[in-house]
Amino acid sequence: MMAYFTASIEGKKYFLKRYLLIVKLLKSQKYQVISDHIINSTEESIRMENKEDKLKFQRQLESWIQNCDFVVAEASFPSISVGYEISLAANRDKPVLILYSNDHAPSLLEVTNEEKIVCQKYKIKNLKSILTDFINFAKRVNDIKLNFFISPRLFAYLEKVSKKEKMPKSVYLRKLIGRDIKNHRN
Repeated sequence: MMAYFTASIEGKKYFLKRYLLIVKLLKSQKYQVISDHIINSTEESIRMENKEDKLKFQRQLESWIQNCDFVVAEASFPSISVGYEISLAANRDKPVLILYSNDHAPSLLEVTNEEKIVCQKYKIKNLKSILTDFINFAKRVNDIKLNFFISPRLFAYLEKVSKKEKMPKSVYLRKLIGRDIKNHRN
């Protein structure tokens, strides 16, 4: 199992100990963690790369995200690059945990409708619990994706129930199918 970790390289000045703790906790759960591109890079080394090296790294980054089971982003320090990586992961239907330790969540990501993106404020004392819960969530949502057409009437009903029950439409459908399976076992 593979986890992809990202965070602001500039933010390492303030949050490196937290970055290292997140990586350590993920590894303790038996995950291979892709993090060296953050932990071992500097702003200066990135600025000094030529265009060919930058393109090669971008292809590698896309491959890592494509092949990982989930993404963990420490977003306490703002970074356009981290936002880009989160977007790549979301476009590839990967579960993403966005962690922040300051008072304000990343504004555009805090209220996303993406079912697989979780934005969570953390403290050192609850970090392990948050990561464990997210890993369990990621295992559940990495199930097979099903796309199908429904009539406008069914969609309207699904929208209404989803709002009333305050749950995503997919969660409601899974619950219905789960109940049906349970009823047919008896």
